[in-house]
Amino acid sequence: MYITQEEFIRRRQQFLSYMRKKSVAIVPSARECFRTGDATYPFRQNSDFFYLTGFNEPDAIAVFHTMNNTGEYVLFSRPADPAREIWDGKRAGQAGAVTEYKADTAFSIEKFDEKIIEILASSEFLYYTFDHDRLLDHRLLAAMKTIRDKGRSGYEMAECIFSVDLLLHEMRLFKSEAEIVAMRKAANISVDAHLRAMRMAKPGLFEYQIEAEMAYEILKQGARTFAYEPIVATGENACILHYRDNNAMLKAGDLLLLDVGAEYQNYASDITRTFPVNGKFSAEQKAIYELVLKAQETVIDLIKPDLPWNIMQRKVVDVLTSGLIDLGLLRGKKEDLIEQKAHLPFYMHSTGHWLGLDTHDVGRYKLHEEWRKLREGMVLTVEPGLYISPNNHNVDENWRGIGVRIEDDVLVTETGSDILSGRLPKTVEEIEKVCSQ
Repeated sequence: MYITQEEFIRRRQQFLSYMRKKSVAIVPSARECFRTGDATYPFRQNSDFFYLTGFNEPDAIAVFHTMNNTGEYVLFSRPADPAREIWDGKRAGQAGAVTEYKADTAFSIEKFDEKIIEILASSEFLYYTFDHDRLLDHRLLAAMKTIRDKGRSGYEMAECIFSVDLLLHEMRLFKSEAEIVAMRKAANISVDAHLRAMRMAKPGLFEYQIEAEMAYEILKQGARTFAYEPIVATGENACILHYRDNNAMLKAGDLLLLDVGAEYQNYASDITRTFPVNGKFSAEQKAIYELVLKAQETVIDLIKPDLPWNIMQRKVVDVLTSGLIDLGLLRGKKEDLIEQKAHLPFYMHSTGHWLGLDTHDVGRYKLHEEWRKLREGMVLTVEPGLYISPNNHNVDENWRGIGVRIEDDVLVTETGSDILSGRLPKTVEEIEKVCSQ
């Protein structure tokens, strides 16, 4: 693991230092979810819980409190169960929670309802995000009622409840050196998967066969899953932003859009490339592709600390609108077209998003009603696109059905940016060369 126990300890110390005195924070794990009958979906830990604990079992709850000078981390988790472990694998149990995962105190999850009353009864503030785990919401409300009803016994209920997101999501927005190493690894695995797809794609294959080739490369390198459901979209399917059927046949003359990223040790990558199935862009495809690439490269060149978030979207709209006018797909004065949002039939999403433990990672885009400025250690995607619907009768037929998106994962550095996925080719010449190999 790139993220060591020392890193999790540092995160918890930082989190506790942000909490008010005499406060409690509660962060639940993910639960196992059933897919059919007694078959479960592959387990994926809750990102907030994992960020603070590194604990990768379901049905656990982390409690942090500042009732003393140093703060304390209490982990409630499943008890060791040798009979059950024969079927489902090893559990840390309470001993492992302390020795392996460095909890200050550990209890069986069955003791949570009892112990949380003791912890909350002497607190003044609670950090908890309601409506994420309905079952836990009800258990906490029951605990609060018990505390309130025992007021004559000296119990006191927290005066204020804050969303734990206010503290935790700000921490997650700024990546540590270890996180950057993990994300770079995720990006490099994804790059290899995209390169494999470019070399394998040819007319007559199906989208799901390309997905299978990428899955093979990702699994082979130790990333056990995709970071999100893969988009493998050929031809006019590329004009569907979240296309997921992945079952159409690749045809000569069509483009293939791949929005596919690996998740490595819980950290996401998010990469998109678009290339010709037969290895050669048509004139119209090349024109659209190079316009999208120009927009992306223009934005990446701008990225550095103190750049306001909204400037990136503005710049993309400016570049794409100018290019669409030059290609004859929009008509009028650029300033008027931008004001009218004439780009929306061709480009209808934002330029990017935060990236980290989640593909669309946490972190506010505005602070105090002002667009947030980039800071060193943030990681974001830059992903402009153009999508000319097959039903767009305002353009000539030879443009219809062309969909292009280019997306990279970008780290904000002290002086500019570092493209984590920069090893993956994206110029027309580079892509045509890879496709011919």
